[in-house]
Amino acid sequence: MRRKIYDKLVEWKQRSKGTTALLIEGARRVGKSWIVEEFAKREYADYLLIDFSVANDAVRDIFTYDLMNLDQFFRKLFAFYTKSLPVGKSLIIFDEVQLFPRAREAIKHLVADGRYHYIETGWLLTLKENEILLPSEEESLVMYPMDFEEYLWSLGEESLMDYIRSCFQEMRPMGALLHRKAMDAIRSYMVIGGMPQVISKYLRNNDLREADLEKRMILKLYRDDVAKHAGKYALKVSGIFDDIPAQLKNLNKVFHLSSMKKNARMRDYEDAFFWLDDARIVNLCFNSTEPNVGLRMNRDRTLLKCYLGDTGLLLSLAFDENELNVQEIHKRIIFESIEINEGMLLENLVAQMLVASGHKLYFFTQSSRETSDENMEIDFLISKGTIGRRKNISPIEVKSAKQYSTVSLDKFQGKYTQYVGRAFIIHPKDLQVETNVTRVPIYMTPLL
Repeated sequence: MRRKIYDKLVEWKQRSKGTTALLIEGARRVGKSWIVEEFAKREYADYLLIDFSVANDAVRDIFTYDLMNLDQFFRKLFAFYTKSLPVGKSLIIFDEVQLFPRAREAIKHLVADGRYHYIETGWLLTLKENEILLPSEEESLVMYPMDFEEYLWSLGEESLMDYIRSCFQEMRPMGALLHRKAMDAIRSYMVIGGMPQVISKYLRNNDLREADLEKRMILKLYRDDVAKHAGKYALKVSGIFDDIPAQLKNLNKVFHLSSMKKNARMRDYEDAFFWLDDARIVNLCFNSTEPNVGLRMNRDRTLLKCYLGDTGLLLSLAFDENELNVQEIHKRIIFESIEINEGMLLENLVAQMLVASGHKLYFFTQSSRETSDENMEIDFLISKGTIGRRKNISPIEVKSAKQYSTVSLDKFQGKYTQYVGRAFIIHPKDLQVETNVTRVPIYMTPLL
């Protein structure tokens, strides 16, 4: 499958020329190992993949005892793998490097040696950083599930996103026919999701049941990882993970810890949220108490939303497999007759697409017991433009219905006019441009 990160790998190779290693991190099953091996096959004379999920003690001992003599290090390594790599033309891959942090620490010496290029893949890497001296010779990339454009490519739609992009840049509607086509595609993406193996299963026979079974295997893998790697936080992490669909059904989508335990406090669950975030399983969205140029500086860590990293997985997580007729649910989503809380899926999908586009997630909420005039909720805040611009904050509201009000957005724009630039409403209709608000269809979210 065609992935955008491939071009970034090529750019790294051409720019770095072996002076840095590249670390690719991301959730399990997003395709890290596959894309790196494809890159190695196409761009190098030869490569060696060391998978630390299966590497035995003999391999680990080479990294432990032989780094001070790199000639001996490579002799032993190649002898074990019965491999010989041409110098200056080969890549060595450390797969699942989080399972053996010593290999990551060795990057400093291996890059300085200069014989080969190095790429590492892994997840839960932040939790392992205190175990090693981090190499300054390491660059990093985050790999996400396949985005909407990559999903279209997998369907053979090579030009639809290009037309969507041109319409957004010129601020003109798509037109009824192509809008309908794009909406059908984004709704299909919402159901199937962006996990490569799920998409492959679906495309093989256009079988949504097979795709759903693959998603449930990934969800089981995540649960097994929690039990195996989350340690003393495992019960809390598991509780948060399983409660995500119920929390996103809430009107304002804020995660209420009271559902986990009576009188629960964020300080008791903060490490559990961090574990899920570090594993790239979820996308956390924090409340920003003052929507100015410093959204992060005004972040309230005690009030957050917790979105699943892939919306297709969320749909399968939300329904027991015996309850969910995936063929029927897909039909209802495509034809906009779904009876479940579609706003939950749409908002999760918007969060997923914003993160894939490089945005940090923030929202805004304000309530007053004295007067309802002060109450307002904004689904997302993103920072656009340079820090030097005062009006660089764009509020985003997500609307699943074709008829809706904009009370909170109107209040927000009036109160914070000195900070707020163009506002966006993501809705089911075609593009509509007004003085201070642009109403965009959900498939244009990656362009915000």
